[in-house]
Amino acid sequence: MTWDHFIFFAIPSVLLWTVASAWALRRPKKTLPALFTVLGLGVFFSFILGMWISLERPPLRTMGETRLWYSFFLPVAGLITYQRWGYKWILSFSTILSAVFIVVNIAKPDIHNKVLMPALQSPWFAPHVIIYMFSYAILGAVTLVALYYLFREEKLQDKERIMDMTDNLVYVGVAFVTMGMLMGAIWAKEAWGHYWSWDPKETWAAATWLGYLVYIHYRLLKTSK
Repeated sequence: MTWDHFIFFAIPSVLLWTVASAWALRRPKKTLPALFTVLGLGVFFSFILGMWISLERPPLRTMGETRLWYSFFLPVAGLITYQRWGYKWILSFSTILSAVFIVVNIAKPDIHNKVLMPALQSPWFAPHVIIYMFSYAILGAVTLVALYYLFREEKLQDKERIMDMTDNLVYVGVAFVTMGMLMGAIWAKEAWGHYWSWDPKETWAAATWLGYLVYIHYRLLKTSK
């Protein structure tokens, strides 16, 4: 599998996600939207798997490879939100965001080199990055829900339900961020001899984690009063 094949997987995936989004907006049943979304995810992941095999390493090194995972996990997060809380618009938003990353990858693909530096040749590398990608996709879905709430607050009839959904998604996202940070610390210890070095990625990950912890504690304290 090479990068030249990407468009043949990306377009069918986006089309399937678009059908799922349109069906969800027009019909009350969740079965077909879920089915089309899963089919699209299957098509898209088959390209990721093919790249993994051809590169002989996880496709997680370059920005283009990272965008692949964002494109994959955004519809996953949208599907989870839709199935659990029934908000039909979330599939459309997650599809649009995923399509943006896909278009960028089609327009400006990175060179996918097989060479992986020794520090990245660790069993912690793939789960650490994949868990981070999933957590950021979940938190991205939270951002969409929050924006929806802010722009339509005066017209909403179910504000408490939306806030509960936001809280639950934040709990899931923060849990996965925590797992990703712990795995990253173990990996850093094995590769560089220390758990934490305060480089830009680690600093922003810590800032994100702390910011969401403040939100969680604020919501819990407010609810308890």
